[in-house]
Amino acid sequence: MNKQQFSLEIKNRAKELGFDSCGIARAVRLDEEAKYLENWLNQSKHGTMSYMENYFDKRIDPTLLVEGAKSVISLSFNYYSEKKQLDTTAPQIAMYALGKDYHLVVKERLTLLFDFIKEQVGEINGRTFVDSAPVLERAWAQRAGIGWMGKNTNLLTKRSGSFFFLAEIILDAELMYDSPVKDYCGSCTKCIDACPTQAIYEPYKVDGSKCISYFTIELKDKIIPKEYQGKFDNWMYGCDICQQVCPINSQAKTHNTAEFEPSHELLQMTKENWLELDEPLFKKLFKGSAVKRTKFSGLKRNIEFLK
Repeated sequence: MNKQQFSLEIKNRAKELGFDSCGIARAVRLDEEAKYLENWLNQSKHGTMSYMENYFDKRIDPTLLVEGAKSVISLSFNYYSEKKQLDTTAPQIAMYALGKDYHLVVKERLTLLFDFIKEQVGEINGRTFVDSAPVLERAWAQRAGIGWMGKNTNLLTKRSGSFFFLAEIILDAELMYDSPVKDYCGSCTKCIDACPTQAIYEPYKVDGSKCISYFTIELKDKIIPKEYQGKFDNWMYGCDICQQVCPINSQAKTHNTAEFEPSHELLQMTKENWLELDEPLFKKLFKGSAVKRTKFSGLKRNIEFLK
């Protein structure tokens, strides 16, 4: 099988498994991205996310993750849903976390795709990643032609917006490589204008230490800085503001993944219900959910901060 045919078969199999897009980039050292990342870290834009400082070389060189790496397969997996929490005054959860933990859902399908690849070529060296290792996933997805980096630094696609997860397979096999796509953001600044904490401080630059998602998920301190009181726009876990205002997301289509369907009980939670949340209910509501990452104490802290 030639590499052009094989690359096409990988993309076809990815589509069968539910991936929205699949692109392939040559595995090379990310020198340009390395400069940006180093500067971003030196300016402490990562806040208390000290893990971002770890494995710097692996983040920019795929051959340090997979020996002899030649190709990076990037994939997107849609999670957009029209379903919303019914009480609009209640603390809000980012759309991606309303259903089952995406790490588990996407990883299962990614493993099946990797199994398909191995069945076709036999002995091959490779690894799969779903937000679980030092991989600059947006950089690889951009190089693979899945979309372009928006001014909010999310990956945007003209066909389906930005409500999707990213995943990668790094292989030591040479494939047919895709080309980056055009940036369609133009003069639009809606994401920058809408960010209530000014985390998007310049087009294509985000201060992670000011992002609502950072405060509500990554920050492990018992107290959220008081200067941000009243600026969270009612988000208790994550934030979708810069995606909600993005015109590109008018193209978003509803996912068809059963595991991402939020429970009826979760959607019906009122503001009062959240204020009275106890640990048993937390465990029930978020069994198998990404929200467990913040723990009961963290979510209670966030809810109290919104009062």
